Amino acid sequence: MKILDRYIITEYLIRLVSVFGICMLIFVIQTFWLFFDELAGKGLDISIISKFLIYYLPKLFPLILPLSILLASLMTFGSLSENYEFAAIKSSGISLIRCITPLFILHIFLGIGCYFFANNVIPSAEVKSFNLRRNLAKLKPAIAIREGVFNDLGRMNIRVNKKYGQDDRLLEDIIIHEKTSDNKNRIVIKASRGELRSETTDANLQLVLFDGNRYEEVLSNKPLEKIRYHHTKTSFEEYIMNIDLSEFNNVDLNKESYTSTYKMQKINQLEESIDSLEKEYEKKRDIFSENFLKKSFTNKITLLDEDSFKIDTILNSNVLNFVKDDMKWRKLRSVEFAINSVGEAIRNLEDKKRTFFLYQKLLNLHKITLNEKYTIIFSCILLFLIGAPLGSIIKKGGLGLPLVLSIIIFLSYHYIGIFAKNAAEDNSISPLIASWVSTIIFSPFAYVLTKRASSDKGSINLDFISLPFNWLYDKFTGQISKINS
Repeated sequence: MKILDRYIITEYLIRLVSVFGICMLIFVIQTFWLFFDELAGKGLDISIISKFLIYYLPKLFPLILPLSILLASLMTFGSLSENYEFAAIKSSGISLIRCITPLFILHIFLGIGCYFFANNVIPSAEVKSFNLRRNLAKLKPAIAIREGVFNDLGRMNIRVNKKYGQDDRLLEDIIIHEKTSDNKNRIVIKASRGELRSETTDANLQLVLFDGNRYEEVLSNKPLEKIRYHHTKTSFEEYIMNIDLSEFNNVDLNKESYTSTYKMQKINQLEESIDSLEKEYEKKRDIFSENFLKKSFTNKITLLDEDSFKIDTILNSNVLNFVKDDMKWRKLRSVEFAINSVGEAIRNLEDKKRTFFLYQKLLNLHKITLNEKYTIIFSCILLFLIGAPLGSIIKKGGLGLPLVLSIIIFLSYHYIGIFAKNAAEDNSISPLIASWVSTIIFSPFAYVLTKRASSDKGSINLDFISLPFNWLYDKFTGQISKINS
């Protein structure tokens, strides 16, 4: 390796490691505050919190590394240009393309390493992180009762509209779904207000409800009684519930019950899942289409002669029979039955539309996750090819202008990808296109910057836009100075 190549690589790697460390520290702090509600008040020691953050860190690499590469390349080549080192290099006959070639090769290997990292380390970390969060949610759930959502407390789910008072012990607008011994949700309790009277760190939680009703589904072996009495209703002014929390505090934090979501799968597993989902999706659509047509329509064809035939397409209810019968009541009944049949068919289609939408969304998420493991290779190379020539054009090092430009470019790159992936989830665009749209859009930008930097054209001259505004500003400020004088 030549001295020049070693010097540029060393300068670049020092900045890359420094920027990566700073960005990682910022994102770790942001992650800690993001999950603060899930970690606070559960008696966790520093080892569990550290384990949670370590499991979550690999998922930040696809976000932090491209940003670090862009900023480090901008700073490195901006500093070389600012200190006239590039001028000396070019005077000796060495072009910009020759200077960035060793780093380009380095980023190819870096991108390949990121691919293996995303395919092996990130899915394993997702398994650990997801299961640890699920297990942490079971610790001292009384403290984790959040407003506006249903909170799982073992054999019951509780929803509280508002918490207030000392230590948030007073509750308003409470709904509780309680499971019976057969593990069915047969009991519903609604109360206008409530109070937590015991210490939330004890093994037992005492919940006192005021002004409410208790509904319980009635089970009976006699069909007649089940039809007559659907449920029992009991009103109360005060209702005391003792909830045993001992089982929640005996949680194995290392237990892994969930290992098969799309974020936890490697490329070969994603390909198998996509293939299975597509076959199952097509099968369900075909079955539904066939059953819907059989249920809703019957086609009868009667041949008249060799040249013509008559087609009579009617509903199963034969709603067009009123044409053959002049009785008014038959017409009304036929039309009414037809309206009900069409309404039922439309409702059935709407329900299946939502079901198929969710199924298609799951399939698209698998495809997006699969393509993201490949796009990370090109994102590392592409952002370097943007940062290096742009740094030599602006001729600024340090953390000033390079930081501003890198944030603007990266946010544009990142959010274009996010918007495209959100559109791909509901099948508005292809998941394949959504995963690569950022790379496709920014590739010409990288080519133009590299070409301009290598030919010493510098930045685009925008004086024709700025000069008229500068002239108006100078004229306006000059008039004010004359008036004041």
